[in-house]
Amino acid sequence: MQREVVLTGIGGQGVQLAAKTLAMAATAEGRQVMMSSHYGGEMRGGQTEASIIVSDDRLRPVPILESTWSAYVMHHRYWPGVAARLRPGGLAVVNSSVTGDELTAEGAEVVPVAAGDIAAGLGSPMAAGFVLLGAYVSVAGLARLESLVDAMKELVPPYRTQHLAINEAALRAGAQAGTEAGAARAGSEVGR
Repeated sequence: MQREVVLTGIGGQGVQLAAKTLAMAATAEGRQVMMSSHYGGEMRGGQTEASIIVSDDRLRPVPILESTWSAYVMHHRYWPGVAARLRPGGLAVVNSSVTGDELTAEGAEVVPVAAGDIAAGLGSPMAAGFVLLGAYVSVAGLARLESLVDAMKELVPPYRTQHLAINEAALRAGAQAGTEAGAARAGSEVGR
Protein backbone atom coordinates (compact mmCIF):
# COMPACT_ATOMS: atom_id res chain seq x y z
CA MET A 1 0.00 0.00 0.00
CA GLN A 2 1.23 3.47 -0.90
CA ARG A 3 -0.89 6.56 -0.31
CA GLU A 4 -0.24 10.25 -0.79
CA VAL A 5 -1.77 13.26 0.92
CA VAL A 6 -1.47 16.97 0.23
CA LEU A 7 -2.21 19.15 3.26
CA THR A 8 -2.98 22.77 2.47
CA GLY A 9 -4.25 25.94 4.04
CA ILE A 10 -3.17 29.37 5.17
CA GLY A 11 -0.09 29.85 7.33
CA GLY A 12 -1.10 29.84 11.00
CA GLN A 13 -3.83 27.19 10.66
CA GLY A 14 -1.60 24.38 11.92
CA VAL A 15 -1.13 22.64 8.57
CA GLN A 16 2.62 22.04 9.02
CA LEU A 17 2.18 20.73 12.58
CA ALA A 18 -0.63 18.44 11.39
CA ALA A 19 1.63 17.14 8.60
CA LYS A 20 4.49 16.41 10.99
CA THR A 21 2.09 14.71 13.39
CA LEU A 22 0.70 12.45 10.65
CA ALA A 23 4.19 11.62 9.36
CA MET A 24 5.45 10.73 12.84
CA ALA A 25 2.37 8.65 13.62
CA ALA A 26 2.71 6.61 10.43
CA THR A 27 6.44 6.15 11.06
CA ALA A 28 5.76 4.97 14.62
CA GLU A 29 3.43 2.34 13.14
CA GLY A 30 6.30 0.95 11.06
CA ARG A 31 5.48 2.53 7.71
CA GLN A 32 7.90 4.29 5.38
CA VAL A 33 7.17 8.03 5.17
CA MET A 34 8.45 10.94 3.12
CA MET A 35 7.36 14.52 3.80
CA SER A 36 8.00 17.80 2.08
CA SER A 37 6.86 21.25 3.23
CA HIS A 38 6.18 24.21 0.98
CA TYR A 39 5.31 27.71 2.14
CA GLY A 40 5.93 31.33 1.26
CA GLY A 41 8.15 33.82 3.04
CA GLU A 42 5.36 35.03 5.29
CA MET A 43 4.73 33.09 8.49
CA ARG A 44 0.98 33.69 8.69
CA GLY A 45 -1.58 34.43 6.03
CA GLY A 46 0.19 32.97 2.99
CA GLN A 47 -0.19 29.57 1.39
CA THR A 48 1.22 26.62 3.25
CA GLU A 49 1.33 23.08 1.92
CA ALA A 50 2.86 19.76 2.87
CA SER A 51 3.10 16.57 0.85
CA ILE A 52 3.33 13.18 2.53
CA ILE A 53 3.79 9.73 1.05
CA VAL A 54 3.06 6.75 3.32
CA SER A 55 3.94 3.21 2.26
CA ASP A 56 4.19 -0.30 3.66
CA ASP A 57 7.19 -0.85 1.36
CA ARG A 58 10.33 1.01 0.46
CA LEU A 59 9.79 4.52 -0.93
CA ARG A 60 11.54 5.91 -3.95
CA PRO A 61 9.63 8.97 -5.18
CA VAL A 62 10.33 12.50 -4.02
CA PRO A 63 7.29 13.83 -2.11
CA ILE A 64 6.50 16.60 -4.59
CA LEU A 65 3.18 15.35 -5.81
CA GLU A 66 1.86 16.05 -9.29
CA SER A 67 -1.14 13.90 -8.37
CA THR A 68 -2.42 12.64 -5.06
CA TRP A 69 -4.73 10.03 -3.60
CA SER A 70 -5.99 12.35 -0.86
CA ALA A 71 -6.04 15.87 0.54
CA TYR A 72 -6.51 17.71 3.85
CA VAL A 73 -7.85 21.20 3.12
CA MET A 74 -8.09 23.88 5.80
CA HIS A 75 -9.00 26.80 3.48
CA HIS A 76 -10.76 27.04 0.12
CA ARG A 77 -8.32 29.62 -1.28
CA TYR A 78 -6.01 26.84 -2.51
CA TRP A 79 -8.70 24.28 -3.38
CA PRO A 80 -8.50 24.59 -7.20
CA GLY A 81 -4.85 23.48 -7.26
CA VAL A 82 -5.51 20.59 -4.90
CA ALA A 83 -8.69 19.48 -6.70
CA ALA A 84 -6.78 19.40 -9.99
CA ARG A 85 -4.23 16.97 -8.47
CA LEU A 86 -6.74 14.56 -6.89
CA ARG A 87 -6.80 11.29 -8.79
CA PRO A 88 -10.11 9.59 -9.68
CA GLY A 89 -11.27 7.63 -6.65
CA GLY A 90 -9.38 10.05 -4.39
CA LEU A 91 -10.46 11.60 -1.13
CA ALA A 92 -10.45 15.13 0.28
CA VAL A 93 -11.34 16.02 3.86
CA VAL A 94 -12.12 19.73 4.05
CA ASN A 95 -12.71 22.24 6.84
CA SER A 96 -16.30 23.16 5.99
CA SER A 97 -16.26 25.90 8.67
CA VAL A 98 -14.21 27.89 6.14
CA THR A 99 -14.73 26.10 2.82
CA GLY A 100 -18.47 25.54 3.05
CA ASP A 101 -20.03 22.30 1.80
CA GLU A 102 -19.93 23.11 -1.91
CA LEU A 103 -16.39 22.03 -2.84
CA THR A 104 -16.25 19.27 -5.44
CA ALA A 105 -13.59 17.40 -7.39
CA GLU A 106 -14.41 15.30 -10.43
CA GLY A 107 -14.14 11.62 -9.61
CA ALA A 108 -13.05 12.21 -6.00
CA GLU A 109 -14.93 12.11 -2.74
CA VAL A 110 -15.05 15.34 -0.71
CA VAL A 111 -15.84 14.95 3.00
CA PRO A 112 -16.78 18.19 4.78
CA VAL A 113 -15.97 18.43 8.49
CA ALA A 114 -16.73 21.62 10.45
CA ALA A 115 -13.27 21.63 12.06
CA GLY A 116 -13.31 25.32 12.99
CA ASP A 117 -16.73 25.05 14.63
CA ILE A 118 -15.75 21.90 16.51
CA ALA A 119 -12.52 23.51 17.76
CA ALA A 120 -14.42 26.63 18.85
CA GLY A 121 -16.87 24.39 20.70
CA LEU A 122 -13.92 22.87 22.55
CA GLY A 123 -12.86 26.38 23.58
CA SER A 124 -9.80 26.45 21.32
CA PRO A 125 -10.37 27.77 17.79
CA MET A 126 -6.63 27.38 17.11
CA ALA A 127 -7.00 23.58 17.40
CA ALA A 128 -9.00 23.32 14.14
CA GLY A 129 -5.99 21.82 12.34
CA PHE A 130 -5.91 18.94 14.81
CA VAL A 131 -9.68 18.47 14.52
CA LEU A 132 -9.33 18.12 10.74
CA LEU A 133 -6.34 15.79 11.16
CA GLY A 134 -8.36 13.50 13.44
CA ALA A 135 -11.19 13.50 10.90
CA TYR A 136 -8.82 12.88 7.99
CA VAL A 137 -7.22 9.88 9.68
CA SER A 138 -10.57 8.36 10.64
CA VAL A 139 -11.71 8.59 7.01
CA ALA A 140 -8.43 7.82 5.21
CA GLY A 141 -6.97 5.30 7.67
CA LEU A 142 -3.31 6.31 7.21
CA ALA A 143 -2.57 6.09 10.94
CA ARG A 144 -4.31 5.19 14.18
CA LEU A 145 -5.73 7.89 16.46
CA GLU A 146 -3.53 6.83 19.38
CA SER A 147 -0.43 7.15 17.20
CA LEU A 148 -1.50 10.70 16.30
CA VAL A 149 -1.97 11.59 19.96
CA ASP A 150 1.47 10.20 20.84
CA ALA A 151 3.13 12.05 17.95
CA MET A 152 1.41 15.32 18.86
CA LYS A 153 2.64 15.01 22.46
CA GLU A 154 6.17 14.47 21.20
CA LEU A 155 6.03 17.44 18.79
CA VAL A 156 4.60 20.05 21.15
CA PRO A 157 7.54 21.96 22.65
CA PRO A 158 8.00 22.04 26.45
CA TYR A 159 6.89 25.68 26.67
CA ARG A 160 3.51 24.77 25.10
CA THR A 161 2.56 21.73 27.21
CA GLN A 162 -0.50 23.61 28.47
CA HIS A 163 -2.01 22.84 25.03
CA LEU A 164 -1.59 19.05 25.17
CA ALA A 165 -5.01 18.29 26.64
CA ILE A 166 -6.94 20.48 24.20
CA ASN A 167 -4.90 19.21 21.24
CA GLU A 168 -5.73 15.64 22.23
CA ALA A 169 -9.40 16.55 22.65
CA ALA A 170 -9.34 18.15 19.20
CA LEU A 171 -7.85 15.03 17.58
CA ARG A 172 -10.44 12.84 19.28
CA ALA A 173 -13.36 15.15 18.40
CA GLY A 174 -12.15 15.23 14.79
CA ALA A 175 -11.93 11.44 14.65
CA GLN A 176 -15.50 11.23 15.93
CA ALA A 177 -16.66 13.78 13.35
CA GLY A 178 -14.87 11.85 10.60
CA THR A 179 -16.49 8.60 11.71
CA GLU A 180 -19.91 10.29 11.67
CA ALA A 181 -19.23 11.78 8.22
CA GLY A 182 -18.20 8.32 6.99
CA ALA A 183 -21.41 6.79 8.34
CA ALA A 184 -23.48 9.53 6.72
CA ARG A 185 -21.67 8.98 3.38
CA ALA A 186 -22.24 5.23 3.55
CA GLY A 187 -25.92 5.81 4.31
CA SER A 188 -26.36 8.20 1.38
CA GLU A 189 -24.68 5.74 -1.01
CA VAL A 190 -27.05 2.97 0.09
CA GLY A 191 -30.03 5.26 -0.60
CA ARG A 192 -28.96 5.91 -4.20
